[in-house]
Amino acid sequence: MPSHATFQPLLGLTIGDPAGIGPEILAKAVTQEEVRAACRPLIIGEAEIMRRAIRLCRLDLHVHPIASPTEMAASPGCLEVLDLKNIDTASCPPGVLAAHCGRAAVEYLNKAIDLAIARELDGVVTGPLNKEAMAQAGFRYDGQTELFAERTGVKDYAMLLAVGRMRVLHVSTHTSLRTACDKVKRARILTVIRLAHQVLRDLGSRQRRIGVAGLNPHAGENGRFGREEIEEIAPAVEAARAEGIGASGPYPPDTLFHRHRLGEFDALVAMYHDQGHIPLKLIGFHRGVNVTVGLPIIRTSVDHGTAFDIAGTGTANPRSLVEAILLATKFAHRRRKASHPLAV
Repeated sequence: MPSHATFQPLLGLTIGDPAGIGPEILAKAVTQEEVRAACRPLIIGEAEIMRRAIRLCRLDLHVHPIASPTEMAASPGCLEVLDLKNIDTASCPPGVLAAHCGRAAVEYLNKAIDLAIARELDGVVTGPLNKEAMAQAGFRYDGQTELFAERTGVKDYAMLLAVGRMRVLHVSTHTSLRTACDKVKRARILTVIRLAHQVLRDLGSRQRRIGVAGLNPHAGENGRFGREEIEEIAPAVEAARAEGIGASGPYPPDTLFHRHRLGEFDALVAMYHDQGHIPLKLIGFHRGVNVTVGLPIIRTSVDHGTAFDIAGTGTANPRSLVEAILLATKFAHRRRKASHPLAV
């Protein structure tokens, strides 16, 4: 068994929608020295699509198609691609929404999930999907998070968005704002607080201070602007504290993120998608990482979409993907250390 210091997790990197920027940012990301030093990257998708991305980005990389992770050679300048051959490159021009591209993107995910469940991968890092293309292909998931949860048989899960040490978990994600308000319920909030505590433990945080946002302006101001804080959120916080979890709140959302940035909290629980996403994308638009917590496997992702408007130009910024890879590597090291306490 290699030491913790020399352990390089094998990560499956899915290309996302082949017509989007996923292949281009993947080609750029794997050339980064910090990525190559941290992990062994295996691209899951299409060899020809990756060759096209390499040409677009003018990179000095050689594509090595393989049929199984056991065939990896880890040669310098070699991009190893688990070539599923699910799509004809000519039928997939960059920037064009198509059902067959949405179908292929889901097939890449399913392959990566199967390999991770079989422990042939140490984690999965996913490129961006296009939800409309997925829907046209017959897949009715709100996003990748829900697909991963279904395929791994998990009911209690949540989306974590991270920018550096700022970490925010969400009670609800891709749903209408009206529906999101209806989802602010004690049981769900308590589940997300527990998941926040778990992810801080998984990251090795010595302190696990969790700030919980209110739903309404001023956190309801004692019922003047809504009773969700009194009837749902505060009872969930109290239940978490009774379990020994360091949660507090609900706090006014307009000040909570600033307090987190100053170091008062180690993670936050937001009540809905934009409440958590807007402040994090403001402070680190190109550095955000999307993590699905509560899964039996490691899954991180970019925090942006397919960007069809710039796909095919070779100009897409790979930083979010690089951060997703590095965070998946950190999770893999922590998980390995928990499984092998004597590893150094």
